[in-house]
Amino acid sequence: MDADINFYFDPVCPFAWMTSKWVRQVQEQRDYTVDWRFISLRLINAQVDYDAHFPPEYEAGHTAGLRLLRVAARARAEHGRAAMAPLYAAFGAHIFDTALVPDESEMRELRGTREFAEPILAEAGLPLELAEALDDESWDMEIQQETDEALSLTGKDVGTPIIHFEPPTGVAFFGPVISRLPDEDSAVELWDHVVALARFPGFAELKRSLREQPQLAAFGVDATTVGKQEDWHGGSRRQKK
Repeated sequence: MDADINFYFDPVCPFAWMTSKWVRQVQEQRDYTVDWRFISLRLINAQVDYDAHFPPEYEAGHTAGLRLLRVAARARAEHGRAAMAPLYAAFGAHIFDTALVPDESEMRELRGTREFAEPILAEAGLPLELAEALDDESWDMEIQQETDEALSLTGKDVGTPIIHFEPPTGVAFFGPVISRLPDEDSAVELWDHVVALARFPGFAELKRSLREQPQLAAFGVDATTVGKQEDWHGGSRRQKK
């Protein structure tokens, strides 16, 4: 598929979701085509000791993300790449645009179940039997290949999302990581600035590890408030490198 943008996402990454909402704003105004592709945080961290390096809820969350990507991979194989935009939109809306739940750790595990996936498939207009892929590890090779593809474009010291501008010859970058959704006019202005940087062949990185919590209902942060700042050193909230 020839697209203007290749967007690599893990459905459980809040910053990928926020950036994807911004990309959809721009897509509507610029008539871009977007190919929604896979990158798995669980596979990226396959060799990492989660107990030693991450907050306690991360392994369950990343594992749920991989399970949902298996569903997405089967949906794409059986219903085409056009199925990815509504499916990712439904994933993100249910995971992040719903009210904060009392037991977040329990919710992270629930996201990898049929109970969670089947209503999302129905909302996206897809058959419920696609949820059978949650436990089907045969899809992991495809997800790994796409994850490797994304990292080959940027290098390995990155997270999600990864955007490949004007593929196949254009440059790819991790991010941009945003915590607030711009208005319609600012969305395009921000996009133009990012693309201008990306098109300069000598540009490598613009980064800081301090991030505010994204303005998403799942974090209890709305569009009128500013989330607390956290240090996402190493591209995540790892406890140590």
